[in-house]
Amino acid sequence: MIDLRSDTVTQPCKDMRRLMSNAMVGDDVYGDDPTVNELERYSATTHGFDASLFVTSGTQANLLAIMAHCERGEEYICGQSAHNYRYEAGGAAVLGSVQPQPIENEADGSICLDKVRSVIKPNDFHFAKTKMLSLENTIGGKVLALDYLSSARALTKKYGLKLHLDGARVYNAKVALNVDIQDISKHFDSMTICLSKGLGAPVGSLLLGDVELIDKARRIRKMLGGGMRQAGILAAAGLYALKNNVERLAEDHDNAAYLAQRVNELPGFDSSAYQVQTNLVFLDVNQEIDMMQFSKAMFDQGINITPGYQGMRLVTHSGIKRADIDTFIDKAKQYFRD
Repeated sequence: MIDLRSDTVTQPCKDMRRLMSNAMVGDDVYGDDPTVNELERYSATTHGFDASLFVTSGTQANLLAIMAHCERGEEYICGQSAHNYRYEAGGAAVLGSVQPQPIENEADGSICLDKVRSVIKPNDFHFAKTKMLSLENTIGGKVLALDYLSSARALTKKYGLKLHLDGARVYNAKVALNVDIQDISKHFDSMTICLSKGLGAPVGSLLLGDVELIDKARRIRKMLGGGMRQAGILAAAGLYALKNNVERLAEDHDNAAYLAQRVNELPGFDSSAYQVQTNLVFLDVNQEIDMMQFSKAMFDQGINITPGYQGMRLVTHSGIKRADIDTFIDKAKQYFRD
């Protein structure tokens, strides 16, 4: 199956599977799993933080960060398109009793810092207390500029706010910018990293921060049912991903640019309104095209796509080669000819 739905569909490679099968394990709730401990130490050091926590998902990692930074009745500022606002089932509000204050994202994925400043609440008991600004990088495949991150850091310091990064695809940003990961991470009080997207691990995310934050997050993780036992089998995959699968993301970016170019050969498909910076391709589709019928026809021929996702979204990853893109375009052309 040529699967263009998301980079979450990646499969662990043979070397990753071998490390998983041979991983030393223990009970992680007791702190006894040596491979989890190694992953947490390695990731904290690599990203310039004091501590790290291995968790089941990016959604859980973001929720832990919000609940560790903010108390009940407080708020965090984020983008209207932020994953931890729009796509995580309202967890911050429902489980953390933390109010989101969304602001419309700019075309480049950023949040206007003047607008951020305007919604920071005064010290007045009528308002929820503003505690944190949350950014996302990449967001919709867009990379936040380093000078923007520096400006956001200066603003949060001025107003006494914490700055969190939803870094689900932060390594795509790192590769696109051709910088060291700490050139991004140094601006933040906490950040999350998804190991199970372009990095290719089967399960897991990381939350990074100072020792106090991670200790608090570890307690909340237990409360949320996120404590794992012999999780070293999964942590081994995360270690492999961080050590071996970063630079190959450039191949995904190149394939996405190629896909964005070729998809314009299909009648009624147009990617020209969307700049491709990483591995996400967005496009507009003529409303006269029955996308449910088209996607079913493609699925029957071994190509899996998601119809109607923000117009339409196609995603490249380690399971997609240049020849797969050509196959998709050829079969789609045949569909429209028939």
